[in-house]
Amino acid sequence: MTDVYVNTIRHGKDTVVAVCDADLLGQTLEGGPCAFTVTEHFYGGDLSTISEALQAMGRATIVNMVGLKIVTAAIENRRVHPDAVIYFGEIPHAQIII
Repeated sequence: MTDVYVNTIRHGKDTVVAVCDADLLGQTLEGGPCAFTVTEHFYGGDLSTISEALQAMGRATIVNMVGLKIVTAAIENRRVHPDAVIYFGEIPHAQIII
């Protein structure tokens, strides 16, 4: 099942992995500190399973994730602390920087 988009970007010494729930791609989220657009340029990558996304995140130095499915999975897999999550309305967003 393809639940999320995963985009891996190499920038200098960093590997950035951007992950979003598939249904959020292209949407602008309101209700947070500012409006947040889940752009295809940054988040649009390969349709992947949650498991594949978590594997990609494990190879990253920077992770940006948005969406209930991926953020919940990251919390359940101890990649993100629940207190580190911000919300745009009811949609969670989190970052990891290693």
